[in-house]
Amino acid sequence: MASQCVTLDTEAGIIDLEMFPESAPESVRNFLNLTATGLFDGTSFNRVVPGFVVQGGNMWSREGGKVSREIGERGRRTIPDEPNKILHERGIVSMARPDEPNKATTDFFILVGSAPFLDGKFAAFGRVTKGMEVVDAINKAPVTDEKPEKPVKLRKATVAVCRAP
Repeated sequence: MASQCVTLDTEAGIIDLEMFPESAPESVRNFLNLTATGLFDGTSFNRVVPGFVVQGGNMWSREGGKVSREIGERGRRTIPDEPNKILHERGIVSMARPDEPNKATTDFFILVGSAPFLDGKFAAFGRVTKGMEVVDAINKAPVTDEKPEKPVKLRKATVAVCRAP
């Protein structure tokens, strides 16, 4: 799992992520598996909180709104919380979940600002290494009640060995 990176090819541009398997192994394994099997392809960044986060990975945000039984079942599989010492700062990728612990499934968020109130509670498992301007553009689009007026589609997510900086 070490040195695996993920590229998110979105309608707004490319976002590259590095993973932190040593800090959140189950979250990274889950994210890499969802990416490698194409389950993020065609989903949207369906929650945007200006100045805070962009959230994606919701299986039910797929194009056409339909999911197969297999995808629906995968979307309901939960993973344990892995709070760790990674600070929730700009560019950090973390698992999204409801208020109830240990209920993360496929949703993830990328922070556009600092959120210390999430530290030690949510599984920070990666960070943006390239494309933060794309995340900012998604975050600045018009929203109503945290729903983007025109959600940005994630065309394709791919796993690759991380490139040297």
